[in-house]
Amino acid sequence: MKHIPMMLVAALIALTPALARADAAFDRWLAAQWPAAQAMGISRATFERETRGLEPDLSLPDLALPGKPKAPDRQAEFVQTPATYVSDKAIGTYAARGRALAKQYGPQLAALEKRFGVPGPILLAIWARETSYGGAKLDRDALRVLATQAYVGRRKDEFRAEFLAALKILDEGHISRAQMKSSWAGAMGLTQFLPTGYLEYGVDLDGDGTANIWTDVPEALAATASLLKEKGWQAGKRWAYEITVPSGFDCTLAEPETRLSIGDWLKRGVRIADGRRVPPSALKDEASIIMPAGPFGPAFMTPANYFVLKSYNFADLYVLYVGHLADRIEDDRPFAQGWKDIALVKTADLEFMQKVLTHQGYYTDKVDGKAGMKTRAALGAYQKVNGLALDCWPDAAVLAHMRKGG
Repeated sequence: MKHIPMMLVAALIALTPALARADAAFDRWLAAQWPAAQAMGISRATFERETRGLEPDLSLPDLALPGKPKAPDRQAEFVQTPATYVSDKAIGTYAARGRALAKQYGPQLAALEKRFGVPGPILLAIWARETSYGGAKLDRDALRVLATQAYVGRRKDEFRAEFLAALKILDEGHISRAQMKSSWAGAMGLTQFLPTGYLEYGVDLDGDGTANIWTDVPEALAATASLLKEKGWQAGKRWAYEITVPSGFDCTLAEPETRLSIGDWLKRGVRIADGRRVPPSALKDEASIIMPAGPFGPAFMTPANYFVLKSYNFADLYVLYVGHLADRIEDDRPFAQGWKDIALVKTADLEFMQKVLTHQGYYTDKVDGKAGMKTRAALGAYQKVNGLALDCWPDAAVLAHMRKGG
C-alpha cells in the first residue's frame, strides 16, 4: 500500500474542521426551516425524512460562496447571438417533431385551448425549448438543489420559498423524492416549473389527485397553459408579427415602453413582412416594436401575448424562439428577413458603455453587460446627441467615441 504524502495528510487535517463547520452550519439552517414548514402544514415526519442526511451541492453554478467570484452567465439567452440561439436548423427539426406531436395529442391540445385559450403550438414550442420534448437530462436531486440555493445562492429568500414548496409537494405525495429531479436551477418536469409554480398552476386532468408534470404530457402542457392564462394570455391573438420598418425609422422607439396601436404603427409606415393579415379586431391592440439584432436581423411588432410569454422566461430571445417555433409548427416558413453575422460585444465593454450612459442620464437600468432593449435605446439617444450614425447598436464606433470622453 502506498503511503499518503505527509503534506496531503496535513492539508486534509486542516480542512476537516472547516468542512465540519460548514456542515454544522447547514444543519442548523435546515433545522431552522421547520417552523415555516410546519406553518405550511408539512408533517414533522416528512420534514425529518427528507432533510435527514441532506447536504449542500457546492458544485452548482450561481452560488454566492465566500472568496469565489461570480461565474459568467450560463443562460443561452444572454450569451448567444440571435442567429445562434434562434437557429433555423434547430427550429426546423423541432417544428417537424412538433407537427407529429400535434397530431398525436390533437384532442388534448384542442381541449386545453378551449379551456385556457392558449394554442397547442405555443405549448408544444415551450415543451421543446424547455426540455427538448422531454429528451433533456434532468438528473439532479431537486430538494438538494433548492436547499443549496436557499442556503448559499444569490437569491436566498426566493429559493427558501421554493425549498419549502418542494417539501410540500413531497408531503402531499405528488411524487417521490427519487423521482423529483430538476435542472441545476431547480426547475422540474417536462415544461420546467419551480415548486411554487407547480403548486399554483398544476392541473390534475385525470382526477387522480396529482398534476403530473414529470411524465404526463397533457398535464405538463396544462400547467403551462394555466400559467399563461393567469398571466393574461389573450385567446385568438398572435404573439407577434414580423415587420419591416420604414427608411429612417427612429430605432430608439424599438423598446417595450413605447406602445402604439397596431393601426397607428401601420400608419407610420411599418409593414407586416411575413404575409400574415392583421384582423380588423386587432388594429386597436397596443404593441411595441423590438429589433433583437438591431439593423442586422428581423424586427417584430409585439402585442400583449408577447409579454405574457416573457412571464415564462424574461429573455426576449426565448420568447422569439418559442413564438417562431410555434409558427413553424403550424406553417413551416422561416423569417422573411434573415440574421446577419454579428459579434457579441465583450461584457466589460458593454458595462463601460452602460456606465457612461448612466452617468450622462440616458440609462437608468442595471449595469449588467448585456445589450438589452433599454440599453440599445439609450445608445440610440447617445448617438443622436453626438451626431453618430443612428442604429442603436453597441458597435466599435460608439465605444471609441465614449472612450475619447465624447
